Amino acid sequence: MNPTENVDQDAVLRARTVLLGSGGPDARQELEAYRVLAEVSPRAYLPKLGRALVSAGHARELRERPDARLALYAEAVAVARRIEADDPNRTEILVRALSAHQGQLYEAGRRAEGFALCEEMARVGRQGFEAGRERSPLPGHHRLAVVLAEEGRHREAAEIHRGFAEDRGAERVGGDFFWDAIEWVAELDAAGDRGAALNAFADIVATAREKGASRDRPLAILVWELVRHSQMLDTAGRRDEAAAARTEALDILAGLDAAGDRGSWGGALSWWTTLFALSGRELEPPASPGSPAPSFGSTSWSGDTARAYFDALPALEERAARLAGEVDADPRTRLPELIAVHRRVTIRAALLREKRFPVVLEPLRPLFDRGVALARELADLAGAEGRGALAGALTDRSMFLLAAKRYGEAHEDFLAVTALLDPAPGSREEKV
Repeated sequence: MNPTENVDQDAVLRARTVLLGSGGPDARQELEAYRVLAEVSPRAYLPKLGRALVSAGHARELRERPDARLALYAEAVAVARRIEADDPNRTEILVRALSAHQGQLYEAGRRAEGFALCEEMARVGRQGFEAGRERSPLPGHHRLAVVLAEEGRHREAAEIHRGFAEDRGAERVGGDFFWDAIEWVAELDAAGDRGAALNAFADIVATAREKGASRDRPLAILVWELVRHSQMLDTAGRRDEAAAARTEALDILAGLDAAGDRGSWGGALSWWTTLFALSGRELEPPASPGSPAPSFGSTSWSGDTARAYFDALPALEERAARLAGEVDADPRTRLPELIAVHRRVTIRAALLREKRFPVVLEPLRPLFDRGVALARELADLAGAEGRGALAGALTDRSMFLLAAKRYGEAHEDFLAVTALLDPAPGSREEKV
């Protein structure tokens, strides 16, 4: 059957006239024109229609109309699937449409449907590579890695992230390499492969040192990475290497205190909040298919997962308040529990401010000060255990102060951290 037999030819003429108009069509008119012409000339207009549908879903007026947005994205996927297999743009358009649709499904809590689309995205990317349309098999895979991590399938997620990190590693493009590599590190660590995670993180730090030598990248980024590396090394029992990383960070902080930082800070706070959240992942319940959790190390959480994580903040604050009222009766039990809950609150508050609000860090200061005060109480009460908690709280506050560009205070706090964790030979702290 001729594809034009059931098409209103007047509608086709009007559609062509709209697209050829001297003033150009508005987005709604263009979309309707493409819908008509895609039935007449699918090879020419299905790609245009697929792109237009995805763009239409981003319209501001649909922000409060999730059902309408979902319908547009579903239509975009259906259209993109119809694009001929040999079209050079098929992979890119179909992956974009699937990405938009799955994101809206996850926002609505329809995880099973969203996951199926994520799997299709990865399949489409691989097929595009096999057909010679993509330079690697990775397009469409990143989102699958994130949702696998959210469901606790960390080994599978790590394998996907490894491909991205190794692909980017050949170029060592500063920020891009960091984000690919840190997701890989996070999933290796979550899967229990601590040695591989440490090796991969050492590569991140080495790259940061190289970039730190340039004038266009803040040294604060290297400090945050060195401090996170030291924490991982401590956990692995590699104390001398951890101490060396802290010494390097302390030296940089001293320089920042004297001369300030340089380079563009655009997006730099995401380094801090991501590494801060990653350092507290073990305080959170483990992820599972029945109880998804954020993909720590990534910044692209599913809508429903992010909502549940941040919606838990008031309950955690209430729990912290309740524990604070119980500390006097049983300080050795309640104080460590309060410190852990307060840290969970602080991490959520930092992420929430970085992700959702104008970046004004000062409102977070009382949370970090409170964390240090609680840890000092435990240090007075419990000796070595308390000093470890105090070093952790001071580290958190120091890295926050660095994010706030309070270089002198950040240096002072971290100097106290090194005194607690890396005491000079023969000192009182070393003998305890």
